[in-house]
Amino acid sequence: MQRNIKAITAKEQMLKKVRHALLQKREHPFPNFEETALHAETSEPMDVLFAQRLTAVAGHFIYCEDEISFIEGLLALAEQEKLRRMYAWEPRVKQLLDQYEFPYFQTDKDFTEAEAGITACEALIARSGSVLVSNGSAAGRRLTIYPHIHVVVAYASQLVMDLKDGFSLVKERYGDNMPSLVSVVTGPSRTADIEKTLVLGAHGPKDLYVFLLEDRLG
Repeated sequence: MQRNIKAITAKEQMLKKVRHALLQKREHPFPNFEETALHAETSEPMDVLFAQRLTAVAGHFIYCEDEISFIEGLLALAEQEKLRRMYAWEPRVKQLLDQYEFPYFQTDKDFTEAEAGITACEALIARSGSVLVSNGSAAGRRLTIYPHIHVVVAYASQLVMDLKDGFSLVKERYGDNMPSLVSVVTGPSRTADIEKTLVLGAHGPKDLYVFLLEDRLG
């Protein structure tokens, strides 16, 4: 009985101290928290930062001075990966490929055999090395997730620092007709669900190639 009384007394004393501490008026420990920058400042140009962050998540970055450089890079990729079934559905991407007579499939015929999908994007997020895509384009969602290789054609004007800036571009482009699906792609598809071993391409493309051009699409 003696031990129980002592235990209760100790508990009451502890609660009393807690109550007393809660009643004390204290200054805010972080008075400038809301004004503090969320990210550390960087002096790197956005294209360099994007390339670094994309590479860090197993993506591939290819800089192109112009559209001819892009076609040359795309041909080199096709030869390197032995690609024969590359698909493109968006008018502006098809126009670019047609201009230089690059061979590709422009319908969904035999799409189950697709080896690569070539798409545009809504924006490139430098801070995370991410690609912002939506189903508002003719590429839809299938072309970005089904083929083993996802090739993104992007332009310098689409490069922004943060995700909020990317959504601003989407809002500016679509206005009140916003796409029903906007996705953030950060590197190839991956999972570590099986024995904590990282596997690329588990739920989508196993390779992501971003071609950044200085000129603008259409």
